[in-house]
Amino acid sequence: MQLFDWLTQTMLGKCLFTMLVSMVPIIELRGGIPFGVALGLPYYLAFPAAVIGNILPAPFIIVYIRRIFALMRKYLPQLNSIVDKLERKAHLKGKKVSKYQYLGLWLFVAIPLPGTGAWTGCLAAAFLDMRLKKAMPAVVLGVITAGCIMIALTHVGVNLFSA
Repeated sequence: MQLFDWLTQTMLGKCLFTMLVSMVPIIELRGGIPFGVALGLPYYLAFPAAVIGNILPAPFIIVYIRRIFALMRKYLPQLNSIVDKLERKAHLKGKKVSKYQYLGLWLFVAIPLPGTGAWTGCLAAAFLDMRLKKAMPAVVLGVITAGCIMIALTHVGVNLFSA
């Protein structure tokens, strides 16, 4: 059995594929849950697979993203414009988060709209110098909240189009 067949035809493969999709910036959990359900996963498996996939990169982003950006500036100066853009985005989003600190981070990650989510929330947390042990619970709660919203929206969408 080829890898793609395993990822799309077995329950474990579908869970792993959903996790991988949910790890991708921009797509994240907002796309991971509908993707998992479209693959044929029941909601009770699509939800945890997407949540876990969306949370896995979070601590690495919070802890290492500033160092990664510094290394990119040093060794890959042709990517400076991309780093500048990401840093501007982090500072802009950070202003929204900083007023309410960890509550703000939770709400920012929880809203499943473009430009919000775990990746951007973690980027903002890193640039606001939030400690990992305090930022992670807010990010995890935000991802779980966004997951609940996306499960509800996916369920409504599936029922709307299958009727």
